[in-house]
Amino acid sequence: MKNSKRYLKFILIASFVLTSGCSTNKAASTVPAPTAETEQTAKSSDLSGHTLMIYCGAGITKPFQEIADAFKAETGCEMQVTYANAGQIQSQIKASQTGDFFIAGSEDELKPVEEAIASKKPLVKHIPVLAVQSGNPKNITGLSSLADSEISLVLGDSESTPIGKISDKALKELGIFEKVNIISRTTTAPAIFMALSTKECDAVIVWKENANDSSVEIVNTTDLDKYIKTVPAAVLTYSSDKEADEAFLAFLDGDTAKEIWQRYGYELE
Repeated sequence: MKNSKRYLKFILIASFVLTSGCSTNKAASTVPAPTAETEQTAKSSDLSGHTLMIYCGAGITKPFQEIADAFKAETGCEMQVTYANAGQIQSQIKASQTGDFFIAGSEDELKPVEEAIASKKPLVKHIPVLAVQSGNPKNITGLSSLADSEISLVLGDSESTPIGKISDKALKELGIFEKVNIISRTTTAPAIFMALSTKECDAVIVWKENANDSSVEIVNTTDLDKYIKTVPAAVLTYSSDKEADEAFLAFLDGDTAKEIWQRYGYELE
């Protein structure tokens, strides 16, 4: 395997600095399905003076920021959102022991901080795809095409990003990992897309929503179907603002949030 250890320097970390809360520990659980009453909670809540501190995977930045802005506009609740890769967020949660929510790229990313998870609920499907340059000049038809050493590939970091872990697993299970020409790895999904859109490589494995651009195209293959994940919203044990937590969970179940997710190419659970 031709695998340079060069890393792209696209680390998308953006913070909206306000305030945060803390609370006592509680056992992890699954958030129950919404009812008409809970869906009305977000619409009827006046949360002026409240703040939610949220950690969110960098690959979900655009849709989630729209959701956060819409929730603030509707309720008055301030939204402090930190975007980073999963490894960075996990380290920050462990070190700071603060925060209200963790919106992760997959449920697997909750495991390293499971003691800090009070409850969780599924939001949308996170679908990995094989993407190539527009027009598919290298005629890539599936993962097996990547065994050709003339095809250059950029992947996510296999230690800190969900999509990087999936990529390695898929290539290893296919038996071609050692043959693949990986020219670099990145620390976020948007950076993977950037490498392809700027023609630094011939192909990438990335989330479906990140490949939503005319400069690239998704290969029509089922090779990655079994690696589809779910984006969860996890309430942290450090959160003490139950009213704001419940209102935001209800908002995530509402039409506004669902429309935003779908507009960015996500599929609902």
